[in-house]
Amino acid sequence: IPSNGSLRSPPRSYIYQKRWVKLDADYLRYFDSEKDAYSKRLIPVSSISRVTSVGDQKFEVITNNRNFVFRAESDADRNEWIRTLQQTAEERKSKAPERTSMSLATDNATEPSDKSGFLELRGFKHKLFVVVAGDKVFLYKNAEDYRLGIGITYIEMNVGNVKEVDRRGFDLTTPYRIFSFSTDSEQEKEEWVEAMQQSIAEALSNSEVAERIWAVESNRCCADCGSPKPDWASINLCVVICKRCAGEHRGLGPGITKVRSLKMDRKVWTEDLIKLFQQFGNMMANQFWAANVPPSEAIGPTSSSQERRRFLIAKYREGKYRHYHPLFGNQEELDRALCAAVTTSDLKETQALLFCGASVNCDTGDPECPTPLALAERSGQRLQMEFLLHNKTSGLVGLSSTVLCRAEFSRRWCTLQDGVLSYYENDRNTVPNGEIRVEEIVCLDTSIAPSHPCGHPGSPFPLSCRIENTFEVYTEAERLYLFGLESPDSAREWLKSIAKSFVHPCAEELLALDFERLGRLHYKGGLTLERAQEGWFALAGSMLHVCSGDGRRQEPLQLRKLQELSFLGVMDMQWGLGGDPPAEARHAGRTLYIQGERKLDFLGWVHAIQKAAGSSGDTLSEQQLTESDVPLLVDRCIDYITQCGTGGIYRKSGQNSKTTSLLEMLQRDARRVRLKEGEHQVDDVANTLKRFFRDLGDGLFTRQWAPDWLWATALEDEEAKVSEYRQLLDALPPVNRATLKALINHLFRVQCFSGENQMNTHNLAIVFGPTLFQTDGKDYKAGRVVEDLISHYVEIFNVNDQEMKKQQDEIMAIMKMREASSSGTQQAGDFICTVYLEEKKTETEQHVKIPATMTAEELTFEILDRRKIVMKEKDYWSCFEVNEREEA
Repeated sequence: IPSNGSLRSPPRSYIYQKRWVKLDADYLRYFDSEKDAYSKRLIPVSSISRVTSVGDQKFEVITNNRNFVFRAESDADRNEWIRTLQQTAEERKSKAPERTSMSLATDNATEPSDKSGFLELRGFKHKLFVVVAGDKVFLYKNAEDYRLGIGITYIEMNVGNVKEVDRRGFDLTTPYRIFSFSTDSEQEKEEWVEAMQQSIAEALSNSEVAERIWAVESNRCCADCGSPKPDWASINLCVVICKRCAGEHRGLGPGITKVRSLKMDRKVWTEDLIKLFQQFGNMMANQFWAANVPPSEAIGPTSSSQERRRFLIAKYREGKYRHYHPLFGNQEELDRALCAAVTTSDLKETQALLFCGASVNCDTGDPECPTPLALAERSGQRLQMEFLLHNKTSGLVGLSSTVLCRAEFSRRWCTLQDGVLSYYENDRNTVPNGEIRVEEIVCLDTSIAPSHPCGHPGSPFPLSCRIENTFEVYTEAERLYLFGLESPDSAREWLKSIAKSFVHPCAEELLALDFERLGRLHYKGGLTLERAQEGWFALAGSMLHVCSGDGRRQEPLQLRKLQELSFLGVMDMQWGLGGDPPAEARHAGRTLYIQGERKLDFLGWVHAIQKAAGSSGDTLSEQQLTESDVPLLVDRCIDYITQCGTGGIYRKSGQNSKTTSLLEMLQRDARRVRLKEGEHQVDDVANTLKRFFRDLGDGLFTRQWAPDWLWATALEDEEAKVSEYRQLLDALPPVNRATLKALINHLFRVQCFSGENQMNTHNLAIVFGPTLFQTDGKDYKAGRVVEDLISHYVEIFNVNDQEMKKQQDEIMAIMKMREASSSGTQQAGDFICTVYLEEKKTETEQHVKIPATMTAEELTFEILDRRKIVMKEKDYWSCFEVNEREEA
């Protein structure tokens, strides 16, 4: 920051208010205090026309449309501010990119937006004009301020996270503040969420390649519209383009233009390709493609999508503006000239020949070098080779696009030798039909089940072709090969052999897994999110195993226990897995960002992980789980009933249609379901919980052990009965055992309020006995088991004194809350929360009633008052919400 300090900034009345002011290369911003992360106002340096002194300690910042008067602490301080502001504004003007012939005049104070419009923001009376621009989100008071460039603040999206909260609302969360936005419609909300997720992905991307390519001056502006800092490119046309033009390039198809990101598709950017773009540059490309553009047909940064599409079709598909080669129309001469050009360093000549009709695969007449590519290789012209390789399948040079898949399989003889997987017409042929080098393989997939259509979400193969025992091979060139064999053993043997040949030795231990998908991806994890590292991933069942590039194997991620799973965008190739490691891991939790480089194999990973992270059956162990092994569906229902349940709970039946709908949503993906008072009735949620247990495959007590539980009720000696129950509890699978404890703990609490809800132990047993044992009321012993479990809850489940005290405190807090509610003193939405002061210890915990209107500041003061802690002048206290894995 060139300068910062404390100044007084006046509103219109010139009553000076003290503000903390910061100046950097782009903005002059002022804040309420130096500790604030977000400003009250920002002024683009590019809009400052001059800075003048206007009296004692005062100076005026004059922009194109508005003036700002500041008063410093002294004349010397004022003079330093004036000097620094003038210097920064002059430097900004001198560094501004020159406008190209295609650029249109735009206000350079305004950020080019990816999405803009009015949104409601909690804390503001009126709607704000919000702009998503690159890796930032800007807030303006109105559209006029946006036009002038005078904003409120901007949010760096590299620390942001977007979550949908209801039908029209979403939160943008940062470490410093939560911005709660509301839209006018659900569709509009989805558009804003997508735009902000794109912005986050861009913020987390890598700029190394972009900076190297931008080192060439002509590459600093879009080759098509002139927008500054274009971060996309067409790798076969060798043009650097902006995001909006890149979207229209994709519409032309890969046969015309192959679009890649400078920041995210890092694997594509080999050293030779970067050098090609540095030598070629937008200037050389446009000397050919845009040699004859009429000013009336040129586009600029503000052109619409329709105008861009029309221009790009004319420019690249039709070649309307290109500089024709003198040999145009003479195929034989074009091919001969191309063969000569590729042996030199004259890339401009090769470009003109190739895009005026020369064939990239023409016959050279040289048996040793039958193609132009072979001639370039023999001549040591690496950049010519790179250019030819990226145009081998281009529709611009008269070649049809490579066919990636076929409706029917062809029988081929295959060999794997010396790092090359070759396939031949038959076992007698010596020349292969094709080859796959193992170092080009990025992923193997075996998730296509035998006798099922050879295709799954993310796979381009048609559903019409059926083959048994198949696996897929993905390569760096975004090619997908599907192989099929007669027997599963043969398929597995081939798969293991291919995997062993392409997996790095540091990740060889993954080969021992019975994986469904194996490959390499980039990822970020923990607190180090600046740079992604390459890792090897194996998906086996619902476990995701990761080996880092240096050979360190991380704790496998149990996907069914993820707290959050979010896909940040197809083209952004970034994915967040917010989850927890197994309980034995020492650290509380972690967030893992998986970043793809190729759309084809990455989408395969997306669908495979989404499937593995969901509920896959009707037994308990196949459900999405909490870290304590309780199905998330059960946990959500119990929490809601505990908070909102009142009289008659479990005695009334909910609406059948609502119960069916809610159960389907929870079973589909319980992570995405948020039960809210007013939207969901307690009786419907209670009915959903009962139906889940009633329809549960194998039951809560399991078919194997359920008869023994019923038999135990006949024991007359209570001590012997409790001992038998404990043995049977230990015999249950871990998930069943954890779920039974969570449910009985819940019922134990419910019966504590029997005076209010009429649900004593006996009544609860009548309701839940037949449900849990799935007997439809035909066996009275089912109710006896549930009644015994509630009555002897502490002994059977080994509840220690500390755990019991905590539960009793929570019960007392809930009772007080309900007493207050019945007396009319409680506001709707109050809930009980456990708060710890500085350390998580029994002696520091407090149970607090949290009204819906309570702020974090009020909660902090409440706790400090209870503990009789006096706030000192320079004390700072923070309040953090912590999840079940103690992750703030």
